Amino acid sequence: MNNDQLIEELKSKLKTILTKSYKDIKPELEKDLNTFLETSREKLERWIFLLSTGDITEEELEWLLKSQLDLVALQALQTTGISKIKLNSLKNNILKIIFKIILELIIPVT
Repeated sequence: MNNDQLIEELKSKLKTILTKSYKDIKPELEKDLNTFLETSREKLERWIFLLSTGDITEEELEWLLKSQLDLVALQALQTTGISKIKLNSLKNNILKIIFKIILELIIPVT
């Protein structure tokens, strides 16, 4: 699977999972996710490649993803009046889901 397919699969799975869990904020969440994934695309592609070649470990990938926490701006959600606590929880959930999806895509379940 090439990088474009991986990123598109990541987007698709992430949107499906998150919009099911957060139906009440779906439109805003989708907009924010698209923005985050586009701004992080280059890094995500590089990290997926490094993980697939064994140049970084799962723990290093998780740390790299956590370093992107501030980039998950969720601007559209902030305008809906969601509390900072809920926003931070959502950001953490987004990164955990991205990590899990990347592992599923790179390391097939046997």
